[in-house]
Amino acid sequence: MDATVPADPAHSADAAAHTRELDAVRRRRAELRESLNSLEAALAAPATERPGHWGERAHDVLTQLAHDFAEHVEVTEGPDGLHQSILSGDLRLANAVQRLQAEHIDIAADIAKLCTATEVPLTSSDIPTVREEATRLIGRLIRHRQRGADLVYEAFATDIGGGD
Repeated sequence: MDATVPADPAHSADAAAHTRELDAVRRRRAELRESLNSLEAALAAPATERPGHWGERAHDVLTQLAHDFAEHVEVTEGPDGLHQSILSGDLRLANAVQRLQAEHIDIAADIAKLCTATEVPLTSSDIPTVREEATRLIGRLIRHRQRGADLVYEAFATDIGGGD
């Protein structure tokens, strides 16, 4: 006699939903990482002879970063997002989720401020400040991504990776 217990359809559906959510988060992490790499490259480019050109490139990269970050927020905070899934499985992680959500607001504001700061006309005297603030933003985003990866691991015992 076969004592195999049939699979629980609700459990299978939950597992499939988690897999889809984590795949979406992985894709957004990879896009965000690409934007961070592009920003770092734009900041490192020489700007002394053509500050307007440097500013245009930085502005374009920051605009893409803003878009990628908004998608990241949607995939994590949306109604069917990762944070909702985490909280439905483990309320003890609520403080970590709230911290990441608060960071979303601050980081989005920092990105918007830098987008404005790199609008035309940008002068050579503006560049050191933009570079400093953007470099600080990169560090903040890296730490945010690390905390997000830690949260996902805590919730699902899954490493979502660095997105590289």
